[in-house]
Amino acid sequence: MQAQTIPDRLKISPFLIFYAIMSMQIGLGAFDFQRRIAKDSGYDAWISILFAGACLHIILWMIYKITETVNGDIVAAHTYVAGNFLGKLLSLHSIGYFLLHCLATLRTFIEIIQVWVFPEINIFWFTFSYLLLCMYIVFGGLRTVVGIAFFSLVLPAYLLFTFGFNLPFSNFESLLPIWDHSINDLLKSSFHMTLSFIGFEIVLFLYPFIKEPQESKKWAHFSLFTTTLLYGVFAVLTFAYFSEEQLQKLLWPTLTMWKILKLSFVDRFEFIGIANWNLIILPNVCLSIWIGSRLVNRIFNIRQKNGVYLFVIVLLAAINLIHTREGIERLNSLVEKIGFAFTVLYIPLLFLAVQITKKVKKSE
Repeated sequence: MQAQTIPDRLKISPFLIFYAIMSMQIGLGAFDFQRRIAKDSGYDAWISILFAGACLHIILWMIYKITETVNGDIVAAHTYVAGNFLGKLLSLHSIGYFLLHCLATLRTFIEIIQVWVFPEINIFWFTFSYLLLCMYIVFGGLRTVVGIAFFSLVLPAYLLFTFGFNLPFSNFESLLPIWDHSINDLLKSSFHMTLSFIGFEIVLFLYPFIKEPQESKKWAHFSLFTTTLLYGVFAVLTFAYFSEEQLQKLLWPTLTMWKILKLSFVDRFEFIGIANWNLIILPNVCLSIWIGSRLVNRIFNIRQKNGVYLFVIVLLAAINLIHTREGIERLNSLVEKIGFAFTVLYIPLLFLAVQITKKVKKSE
């Protein structure tokens, strides 16, 4: 099979996959994952985070095996297994997947702005302005998008230290006894970590654009490990700070933890946190648009620039149809289920299909 030829000037360095993956994972579910996972397994939910993270390293290994075998992206993998027409047809779902992921990320963030900062904000005009910035970045190419991902993690990194102000008011003994719930409960909590963990699968789409992709493996696994560790630490801090009853009544526990922090120059630190989150979700949206438009280019042979316009128009139209908290919850639940099905079910099936096809072609 002929490899995809991507000029070196368009490729990213191997270590940058660390920031690309992590910027996709930290965003959509970071504000409320503690409440969602504690619903089933209480304060044992931190165990489910570690279990989910460990399982995803296996999925990531499969992703690299798929891309190495076909020497390309997911479209190349589908074509390798099912031929040109069926391969492209099978790749269509990925466009919808990233469209929904992008829509859920933006709409959830806008809801936070509406509740905490500007109740009367116009959804359409905020989305329009935000997507204009995203288009400007995406038109700069993947290197520009990944560069933004780097800054989106480095610049707001100081926010990690702000949670230290909660420690004097935390009771870590409330996490005891450990493993007080069934394995079934822990598995349910692992499922609810889907929204927070999806994003590492972008390797399936970015592989042809990575210089020396073999070197990127360790960075991809390190990124997944770092995200797992961060979520685990945040979960423990949250569980020690809130009681289980309080936690289930809070929509966004992470934001509520910032309310204790009062500085001489700002009384509501959560406003600063939300403003910083604009930068944190920026590469999340940009990467989704870039991958979606790239798939449009690969499947329909339409210029990627036109694919970006199409993606943005659909996002603008769809985001104005979701007005209620119930609608946003349904959207997030849908993304959670699709993300779980894609990463935990579909990718292993694709891995098996590629390996079987490889053996069949070798024997011919």
